[in-house]
Amino acid sequence: MTRLSVWTAALLLAATAAHAQSGAERPRARDVGVVVGILPPGPLDAITDVAGVRVGHATVVEGDSVRTGVTALLPHGGNVYREPVPAAIVVGNGYGKLLGVTQVRELGEIETPILLTCTLCVWTAADALVDLLLAAPGMEEVRSINPVVGETNDGFLNDIRRRPIRPEHVAEALAAASGGAVAEGAVGAGTGTVAFGWKGGIGTSSRAVPPALGGGTVGVLVQSNFGGVLTVNGAPVGRELGPFAFQSGLGESADGSIMIVVATDAALDARLLERLASRALAGLARTGASLTNGSGDYVIAFSTARSGEPLVPNSAMSPLFQAVAEATEEAVYNSLFRATTVAGHRGTVEALPLDRVLEVLDAYGVRGWDRSLPPGGDR
Repeated sequence: MTRLSVWTAALLLAATAAHAQSGAERPRARDVGVVVGILPPGPLDAITDVAGVRVGHATVVEGDSVRTGVTALLPHGGNVYREPVPAAIVVGNGYGKLLGVTQVRELGEIETPILLTCTLCVWTAADALVDLLLAAPGMEEVRSINPVVGETNDGFLNDIRRRPIRPEHVAEALAAASGGAVAEGAVGAGTGTVAFGWKGGIGTSSRAVPPALGGGTVGVLVQSNFGGVLTVNGAPVGRELGPFAFQSGLGESADGSIMIVVATDAALDARLLERLASRALAGLARTGASLTNGSGDYVIAFSTARSGEPLVPNSAMSPLFQAVAEATEEAVYNSLFRATTVAGHRGTVEALPLDRVLEVLDAYGVRGWDRSLPPGGDR
């Protein structure tokens, strides 16, 4: 492997400095020349590029052993119970605790905000969400509600048996939900997560399908907490950096979980959203994940399109499939690139060493180029 080039070092320094000035500590993947796929991102390269979608975090750090949080996603700014959105859920591997799945599958819609949190906090978060929704104006006669709450196990950095999430944390995440740029890395539900043996967290990305290919925006947000052998833009980063899963023993650093939330403004019903959600797993696989035995891998997809819009035909779905695969892949990278080193309950998890990662990417020639289609779709 060659030494870090002057160009590489300068680019990383500039990107890091720019983010430091904005209050962030580490760059996103695209900031340092990691361009994923061929479709252009939305203006924010985030799930909030889908109009109306809002994201909020509550980060919970207490003493030296609590490192967890809540991330809330709202499909729109209204009452989601009164204005549910078409939705689907795909299970890549069912080793997890995703609440609300059967009603979403039965009715093909989501009627609450989506919450992400830690494994043993799912029920507390769901109970708090239900309390808040039932107390809202216009909900006085509601006697059934289906909260959708997903999780990953952050039990290395977080003393998960304390079940530290409280109702006020759910309220904080919901109150903080907004459009615009989304905080990534060790924040919210990603505060205590680990991915590929490095610090994982929250990551997001988006793709704008050019009008010539049918149009529409697809946004993805991930809570990364899984294992495997990290691949970045096709380069074998995990193999080069080591250690990696299975290197010393079967299952080592391989199990974990990921929650993937997909939003789109394309007019898709539950059946089409299920097709879209399944393609997010293609993007996950490109990062080096193998959906191991103890990994809970779930995709929740919803559409914000107005009721009555003509549905996208099956024959026009392929560009959206490409979009969701690319956005999922980049969202995972952003969750790693933006995450910082965290010390917690059972030890310390180091942030992905970006200088070494960029050396690998340059050695394999997968950085610093962009052949994305223009937004209008014309070459």
